[in-house]
Amino acid sequence: MKGIILAGGLGSRLFPSTLAVSKQLLPIFDKPMIYYPLSVLMLAGIREVLLISTPQDIGQYERLLGNGSQWGISIEYCIQTQPRGLAEAFILGEDFIADDSVCLILGDNVFYGMGMSALLEKAKSSIQNEGGGCIFAYPVSDATSFGVVEFDKNGKAISIEEKPANPKSNYAVPGLYFYDNTVCSVAKSITPSPRGELEITAVNNAYLNQGELQVVNLGRGMAWLDTGTPQGLLSAASFVEAVQSRQGLYVACLEEISFYNGWIGKDAMIKIGTRMKSTEYGQYILSIARGAV
Repeated sequence: MKGIILAGGLGSRLFPSTLAVSKQLLPIFDKPMIYYPLSVLMLAGIREVLLISTPQDIGQYERLLGNGSQWGISIEYCIQTQPRGLAEAFILGEDFIADDSVCLILGDNVFYGMGMSALLEKAKSSIQNEGGGCIFAYPVSDATSFGVVEFDKNGKAISIEEKPANPKSNYAVPGLYFYDNTVCSVAKSITPSPRGELEITAVNNAYLNQGELQVVNLGRGMAWLDTGTPQGLLSAASFVEAVQSRQGLYVACLEEISFYNGWIGKDAMIKIGTRMKSTEYGQYILSIARGAV
């Protein structure tokens, strides 16, 4: 399975902070926002990643992330000239996906919780073995800003609506999606919404109508944070700070994930940690290399 991170858009809900910098390059506490979705793909065991961004921002991501070899992964880059909707990621990434299945994650979504790796691995294995699509549902207090899943009395998903004025449930669809290889043709077949975008909800409904969409309820044990607003950004930073300071374990430390996945070794950890030794993040990496964590 391959992974795509969609990190485009104007970030207009964060103006003026994003007038000169991509939203996904802003910090969430002690690391760039883009580290968080990348960490999710790495936790899923995905080592081939395509990052999609705007013409003006793509160079900044290349400078920050490089080709991914420092983490034992491969990162490629693709330009989205205009924000034409989330589903365009599969059209832009068709050659990258090739004959593989794919996981799409939005660049401004943060996921954290016990059993995250197992959850990701289960979704990945299901798509690889059975095909179809797999998305998630998460309870929110106000679902009008999200795609919303409606369930029947047996807990089976029966409809998905994009940003409904009157949601049929309080279950939002987070920005994490797993699909088989047919997603590229599905994305090409959908028509733009009234706002002129290729909606990911249309892709999900195509799979749902074919009886090939799994909807997994994340429940209370998982945290999903949308960081697209100043309040969301602050809440996410406070959440990460609280977890790290109380547990002594870091959220979205790419080096740690790579090390425990066996993708990089102790020497690489020491080299990276030494470069950032003046920071707590660097000291954490060095402590892992020395076997202290």
